[in-house]
Amino acid sequence: MIRSMTGYGRAEVTFHGEKIAVEIRSINGKSADIYLKSALIPKSKEPEVRQLITSHLQRGTIDLYVNMEANSIVDRPINKERFMAYYREIRALQNELPELGHQENLLSAILRIPEVMEHKNQEPDESLWAAIWQGINLSINQVNLFRTKEGDELCRDILQRVELIESYIHKVEEYEAVRMDVVKERLLSRLKEFEGTVHPDQNRFEQELIYYLEKLDITEEKVRLRQHCAFFRECVIKEHNQGRKLSFIAQEMGREMNTIGSKANHAAMQQSVVMMKDELEKIKEQIMNVL
Repeated sequence: MIRSMTGYGRAEVTFHGEKIAVEIRSINGKSADIYLKSALIPKSKEPEVRQLITSHLQRGTIDLYVNMEANSIVDRPINKERFMAYYREIRALQNELPELGHQENLLSAILRIPEVMEHKNQEPDESLWAAIWQGINLSINQVNLFRTKEGDELCRDILQRVELIESYIHKVEEYEAVRMDVVKERLLSRLKEFEGTVHPDQNRFEQELIYYLEKLDITEEKVRLRQHCAFFRECVIKEHNQGRKLSFIAQEMGREMNTIGSKANHAAMQQSVVMMKDELEKIKEQIMNVL
């Protein structure tokens, strides 16, 4: 079954009585765009973290947050210059905008700004890094559970729309015989307008008529469209991480619909084709979020 690229996972681990919170947020993307938004992850560990996330989450725009609870902040020095800069800017805003009121917890708010607390980007204690690594893995598992659940919803919606497309193919067929008769009558009526002035060869006329009607035949397009729908359904149900393949199949479905529409020559048939295209566009929008 398919999985969504949208996901969220949160895990909490403890280290010497202090809480470490790890969050991962994922949305759709063409490749694995990973953003590590934590000073607790040293530069030397970033390639290892990126490789871990890519191997488990494959694709998407992925943000990773790692934070420690406020009671652990005291173990890190305060960047006094940045603290005072933020303090002066906030006080200036309060003076210019009295409606903001006075922030009673201004000190706590400033201390929560990442740049205020100094991080020396040194190698972390191995036991601390082991706790962070555990939190990242737990968070990744939560993201995959979220993605699977979202994928089930996507699957149901997409398959319903494929069924609707197939139902519109049946509607097209209902008008097909009538359409050919209408086209034939229109050509014969047009020919009668020249009766008395033009004497066409009847055999040649019938040959041209058959040729023209064959050009309007949509049997091959219907067969291919049904095959594409069946293959699409098979990929959705049986395969994993096939978002790109589903996108290619949807493109082929669109080509067959366009050909049927161009050959329709019948208002009701064209309306059915429009309804097919509408469902296909909705499918394409959903596929953009399929892993």
